Amino acid sequence: MGSGMELKARRKDGSVFPVDVSLGALHTKSEVLVVAVIRDITEQKQILEKTIEAEKFYRGLFEQSPDAIFILDPEGHFIETNERASKLLGYQRDELNKMSVTDISAQQAESAETIRRFMGGEQIPPFERLFRKKSGEIVPVEIHLDLIRDSAGKPHRIQSIVRDISERKIAEIEIRKQVRRLKALRSIDIAIAGSFDLRIALDTLLEEVSKQLGIDAACLLLLNPHSQTLEFAAGRGFLTSALQYTKLGLGSGYAGKALMERRIIHIADLRGRKTDFLRSPYFFQENFVTYFAVPIIAKGQMRGVLEVFNRSPIQPDRDWLDFLEILAGQASIAVDNAQLFEGLQRANNDLILAYDATIEGWSHALDLRDKETEGHTQRVTQATIHLARAMGVDQGSLIHIRRGALLHDIGKMGVPDGILLKPGPLTEDEWVIMRQHPQFAYEMLSPIAYLQPALDIPYCHHEKWDGTGYPRGLKGEEIPLAARIFSVIDVWDALSSDRPYRPAWPKAKVLEYVQSLSGTHFDPWVIEIFLRSVDALDI
Repeated sequence: MGSGMELKARRKDGSVFPVDVSLGALHTKSEVLVVAVIRDITEQKQILEKTIEAEKFYRGLFEQSPDAIFILDPEGHFIETNERASKLLGYQRDELNKMSVTDISAQQAESAETIRRFMGGEQIPPFERLFRKKSGEIVPVEIHLDLIRDSAGKPHRIQSIVRDISERKIAEIEIRKQVRRLKALRSIDIAIAGSFDLRIALDTLLEEVSKQLGIDAACLLLLNPHSQTLEFAAGRGFLTSALQYTKLGLGSGYAGKALMERRIIHIADLRGRKTDFLRSPYFFQENFVTYFAVPIIAKGQMRGVLEVFNRSPIQPDRDWLDFLEILAGQASIAVDNAQLFEGLQRANNDLILAYDATIEGWSHALDLRDKETEGHTQRVTQATIHLARAMGVDQGSLIHIRRGALLHDIGKMGVPDGILLKPGPLTEDEWVIMRQHPQFAYEMLSPIAYLQPALDIPYCHHEKWDGTGYPRGLKGEEIPLAARIFSVIDVWDALSSDRPYRPAWPKAKVLEYVQSLSGTHFDPWVIEIFLRSVDALDI
């Protein structure tokens, strides 16, 4: 049969269809016959047309893909590349088609190993690599590998889809930078909130300034409001003590000028300037090149200057400068908080001194009113504190015990002079009034908040261990410890002191008497400690 020809045939109904016609000769004894084999190829034509259309479609996808596409042989050589691959790497397509993946990879060994593993049947998830452009520039890419098999199903080619992830990497770097900065600000906030020690906050601040801005050294100069000078407060990264003794007047030097003008001063090259810095031999040894001075302003008030130094040139962008200002803002918060706390402490100390002076004034007034007990209050106060300390009372409670002891008889201000100063014995009715003085003390002092913790002694020092005391008849440990301690000292001092109606008792007699009241008038435990400590009591 001869080779086939493609012809058009017409059916009985007039429709035309493609046929493949093959002709051949058949020889007989008498004649030669022509044999024609006609085959309907409509279906084959349709399949071919679809194949061509599909090829055009996929070729279009191949060429118009936003990602670079490389077709590789099993050894990693490029068989075909698309236009995007050419644009990505800067090579002409005919150049790329003569190259292999190792020619463009900045990680050649890793790339060759990946091809070997993939062709060996290992599943390789999308991964990142660094490609080298024709210009030498390095570009980060993300790669997806797909295996192309032949008609027998054997691995034949590799399709590599490559995406430029430069922008994503830049965004990731920016995000990581912002996260680091947020963590830095958080660390500074914790240092500021966690301690009122300004040095701790400033040390943390300067550590973050150095880390986040990538500079060599930084320091804080704070404004002394009395001398109106900038003085060194904290520093980091210095090789010498060059700046530790800084005292700059406002307007002097770069720092003083930055604060007065309330603006950042940037000196790109200190070596070319005649500055006060370079006059210091120590500073010269630091070999600083770049300098920034940032004013620290809190609530409109000048607080100091943040100085930043680097030993090589810096070309700061807007983002770098903005973060420098943010850090200076954190410094202003730290300084303002510390100074505010210092002011509150000072005011609180002044107030406490004023309170204590007032209490001592009241106590002295009572002594002046009752000549029989003059000096008694100061003696029993000191002795009560000594005994309380011997019994393990904490320092915070001693403050209230001292105030309570000074005011133990404040309630007698409510007792009429005719009863309080009566030279002879009191009548039963007069004793009723006299025994009200602890209640008077409670009514006088309880409205005063800072004296409420000191009420135990003025209100309860006449209570007795056996419950026979006044004003409430408290018993045993119902009586506050401060009052139990004071009542022993009060009786001890009263018996050990001269009075108009009797001389002082001898020490031995007083000790015997006080001991005899253990378990009735006094707490036995307090008496035990008192007897061990009596020689050390300052009475």
